Amino acid sequence: MKKIISLILAITILMIGSLALTGCSKDDDSTYKESSVVKVIDIPLTEEEYAFGVDKSQPELLTEVNKFIAQIQSDGTFEQICNNYFGDGTPVAVASAKFDSSKDQLIVATNAGFEPFEYTAGDKYYGIDMEIAALLAEHLGKELVINNMDFDAVCLSVGEGKADIAMAGLTIKEDRKEYVAFTDKYYDAAQKVIVKATDTTFDNSKEVADIEAILLELKSDTKIGVQAGTTGQFYVEGDEDWGFTGYDSTSVGYKSGSLAVQDMINGNISFVIIDEAPAQAIVKAINELN
Repeated sequence: MKKIISLILAITILMIGSLALTGCSKDDDSTYKESSVVKVIDIPLTEEEYAFGVDKSQPELLTEVNKFIAQIQSDGTFEQICNNYFGDGTPVAVASAKFDSSKDQLIVATNAGFEPFEYTAGDKYYGIDMEIAALLAEHLGKELVINNMDFDAVCLSVGEGKADIAMAGLTIKEDRKEYVAFTDKYYDAAQKVIVKATDTTFDNSKEVADIEAILLELKSDTKIGVQAGTTGQFYVEGDEDWGFTGYDSTSVGYKSGSLAVQDMINGNISFVIIDEAPAQAIVKAINELN
């Protein structure tokens, strides 16, 4: 348990990764030291788009958020926020007010275990989405309230009217539209595989077809870790909306990618499949400890 806590703490501090990001520069760091424990297979398995999920009963909020996304992408604010996590900038702490129905508040539903988009350190929130949330609340003239919950509950919370907007590294997906109205995309993402540094399974892979050919050969006794409710889980298990056929391997869900990777290091699962930015951040943090 102490090892897991130390790992998660380190990840909240060492949030430097590499990714292909709309409006953000890419700082590729695919070189691993001899002492490295884990590595990312640098071949994207999917093509995804992140957006925020707005309460469907608030079309005026959807309009304002789309205007705000366009504004921060055009004036350099989004690039600056990205630089706080992928460059030489410093992450900005975001505080949450307490819910008060008598106040004009923006209620944000998130899952703060998806670094570098949302994570916690002490009683403060950090991450790309959280910094955007703080600026959005200010733009709207509202007080920010952040509700942290399991990822599976984020869109449902908005759909039930318990939050105004979901900001949690959400991939635009048809079944989620039952609960939220998606904004314009703000980020391009992909799934990638994390393995132990000594694992040579995918070393000869040159493209996604090579990775998938290997995954198709796996049987149910091979366990692949995913963050529960995320695209990684849909990719491994199969999902009709996405067109993912899935694999015969066994999907094991975790509350965060860092817990999945720790379990892989402990020998309980073989691989982890998760979004690229968290994958790079987790691997960077773990390898920095060695």
